[in-house]
Amino acid sequence: MKKINYILGCTLFSAAVLTTSCVDDSLFDFPVDKPAVLEQLEYLNDYDFLKSYVNRETDPNFKLGGAIEAEDYIKKGLVYRLANANFDEITAGNAMKYASVVGNDGSMNFSTVSAFVKAAKEAGTTVYGHTLAWHSQQNTKYLNSLLANKKIDIDPTKKVEIVDYEVDYSKSPYTFWKGIPADASIGINSSLGCLEVVNPVVRDQNYNVQYHTADNITTKKGQSYSLKIMVKGSAAGTLTLGLGSWSERASLPSVNFTTDWKEFELPFTAVVDGGHLMTQSGLFAGTIQIKYVKVVHYEAPKTEVEVEVERRCIQVKSSDMVDAAWDTQFWIMTDQVFKEGDTWTVSMNVRADKAATLGTQIHTNVAGGYKHWAAIGSVPFARKWTLFEATGKFDASMAGGSSIAFNMNDFKEANAYYFDDISFKVNGVELIKNSSCDDDNMKVNYIAKESRGTTGPARFVDRLVEVQELNSIPLTKEEKRDTLVWAMNNWVKGMMQACGGYVTSWDVVNEALSGVDKNSDGFYDLQSVKNVSADDAKNNFYWQDNMGDTLYVRTAVAAARKYFKEFEGDPAKLKLFINDYNLESDWDDNKKLKSLIHWIGTWESDKVTKIDGIGTQMHISYFADPATQKSKEEHIVEMFKLMAASGKLVKITELDMGYVDGSGKSVKTANLTDEQHRAMAGFYTFIIKKYFEIIPAAQRYGITQWCMTDSPESSSWRGGEPTGLWDANYYRKHTYAGFANGLSNK
Repeated sequence: MKKINYILGCTLFSAAVLTTSCVDDSLFDFPVDKPAVLEQLEYLNDYDFLKSYVNRETDPNFKLGGAIEAEDYIKKGLVYRLANANFDEITAGNAMKYASVVGNDGSMNFSTVSAFVKAAKEAGTTVYGHTLAWHSQQNTKYLNSLLANKKIDIDPTKKVEIVDYEVDYSKSPYTFWKGIPADASIGINSSLGCLEVVNPVVRDQNYNVQYHTADNITTKKGQSYSLKIMVKGSAAGTLTLGLGSWSERASLPSVNFTTDWKEFELPFTAVVDGGHLMTQSGLFAGTIQIKYVKVVHYEAPKTEVEVEVERRCIQVKSSDMVDAAWDTQFWIMTDQVFKEGDTWTVSMNVRADKAATLGTQIHTNVAGGYKHWAAIGSVPFARKWTLFEATGKFDASMAGGSSIAFNMNDFKEANAYYFDDISFKVNGVELIKNSSCDDDNMKVNYIAKESRGTTGPARFVDRLVEVQELNSIPLTKEEKRDTLVWAMNNWVKGMMQACGGYVTSWDVVNEALSGVDKNSDGFYDLQSVKNVSADDAKNNFYWQDNMGDTLYVRTAVAAARKYFKEFEGDPAKLKLFINDYNLESDWDDNKKLKSLIHWIGTWESDKVTKIDGIGTQMHISYFADPATQKSKEEHIVEMFKLMAASGKLVKITELDMGYVDGSGKSVKTANLTDEQHRAMAGFYTFIIKKYFEIIPAAQRYGITQWCMTDSPESSSWRGGEPTGLWDANYYRKHTYAGFANGLSNK
């Protein structure tokens, strides 16, 4: 037996490799048989703690950082000792993010943040704040509630009845379930227009005569409703009712009917979604008649409100009529000549600022060629969007036409008309399909007879003011903006107060840029609900959509500086970074970084906003394919050059690494070979050396390793990948040596 000194955390075992490392904290002596492979790995024991390799003389402001879970650090166990031994600075993975602090009611719980900062302060380790402003990991429920519609002031005693379900037996047959003896009957009395239940004798039990008087009712569990039933009998009697499913029904008060028609209203709370109305009357001998059954609820009355909405559609404006109905015409043109006997189908959504009905004509073209006074009939335009649908057949007098004209001055006053979702078919073939007016080349036109005072051509619009019936009203753009400015300030103030001025560097805005350039200006646009998937739009909160591209960042920066000064006192200590990923991207030649530098200039153009640095996340991989790896390295070098030229502080904020084999597949930790481990270590050395080589000393703010240990297979972040400098048991890996070599410039 050969006795070997192990420092806690010294080995990584996998299916393919055994490596040794050191934990950096406590020395343990125990005898083991030395594996042959261990000799090539013992060198890791010779490395010191990582932060010992930082040259404090040339880089007095450089901070070596590690990211950890705040809860693990607060326990002051192994994670706490490992972090303090190896790093100058720590970043909380999630604890300082909005969703971790802000509740659904807007209350903020900073207890974990305060404990985390306190523990770091006691250890003499600084904290890097991650993150003040972001679209992800927000409490979307609370933030969306801030932007909810305002209730309209109305008389609270007034209520409007909304019918959720109705069966009228003067119009409807009886098709529901019934359970009655042979000598009883249930059916429609057509002469009286009602449902009739006839039971000649009193039964032993009420349920011996039972039946549905309503089915497929549209109620929602837990909501309040009223049942209305119009009933009378050949004598006074009682109906027993229950509303719900076969297994669970809400009990309703009994209906004590007389020989006169009477509507009974019975309030109830639905115990299930939907269901039927079970009715029992076995203890009544005679005839029961029912006119109708309704299920209703009550709402505050609504009022007409003008609301600005986003909707892409065609807008056509007309002036006051001067001479004739065709003073102003809007055209829908096709490329097909209509023939006698052709069938046509049209549908479109239409509305107008003032209610009007317009006639239509058939023409051959916009220059003239009138064919027929009636095309698709008269089209009604209401102040709310309505769907117009019609079908027909072209006769001989219509043949030869190819276009439909709307006579705008059938309504004599100036007006604005809107068209959307236009579909026009001939013989079943769709000649015009414009589901959302997203095709600016759609064949539409507008005859502008200037001598008659028309107001301009048809045009596509993206926003318009609509009249809607509401009991609440959306916030204006200004109100939404001001609300979020308040919310951002409230959040930042709370965070700065919780940190007590100890946290002096922050990701002030995280991941601000999208990867699209919709306006083709050469720079990526900012993140927006318009640039993401439906799931991202639902789960994230894009502050800038309501605050604007510049105000969003400027507000976060201003709030950070204001409240840091309030709770610390020396604003010169505060360093604010814009943090983003893929800044080293080779597929777009570092376009995202170039775009970020452009946007920083835009945000700072007010001469007030100051952004101190750029944070590059660098969630990267080593690629076994030499050409791919070469491209990755070249663009990392280019990234550092662009950052250096920006004059801003430069921080690698979230460095971690995976491995991609020659076929393009990620290799999991369990399958990684010793050679592949060493290749990753060499890549760490390359990155860190290039950072110190290219970034001037005055701009070198720091490097943070995002994953100290390999990611567990169950993790949502790079699950099962070899992302760490230590393995899952806190033993050093080859990448530890690669990282240290980069810091020491070996």
